[in-house]
Order: sequence, then C-alpha cells, then structure tokens
Amino acid sequence: MSEDTTRYKVVVNHEEQYSIWPEDREVPIGWREAGKAGLKDECLAYINEVWTDMRPLSLRKRMEPQGE
Repeated sequence: MSEDTTRYKVVVNHEEQYSIWPEDREVPIGWREAGKAGLKDECLAYINEVWTDMRPLSLRKRMEPQGE
C-alpha cells in the first residue's frame, strides 16, 4: 500500500459540519474552505481540534435556551 501524498483542504458547510476535499479540486456547492490545507492526517487533526460539537448548527440553535 502506498502512502497518501494527496494534499487536502478542510471544508465546512452551512451546518458547520467539516470534511476534507482534494486541494486541486473546486469546493463543492454548499461548502466553503475553512482555512486549513495539508496532508490528510494534518487536516483530520485540525478537524478533530475545531469540530468539538458534532450536532448540526440548526439543531444546536433549536436546543439553545430561549431568553425570556
């Protein structure tokens, strides 16, 4: 098995869910670059560090206590 030398960029969608995408490909519709690029392990480590709440943004907002 050969080592993966593909460079990736971290992408995030409107629900603040993260993924990686090959750096040389256009970011898919509905996603934007998160500002991190590198080897797969580096990108996954970054996602692990910043994506601390796996719930989609819409669910987090619904669960927030409402100010009264």
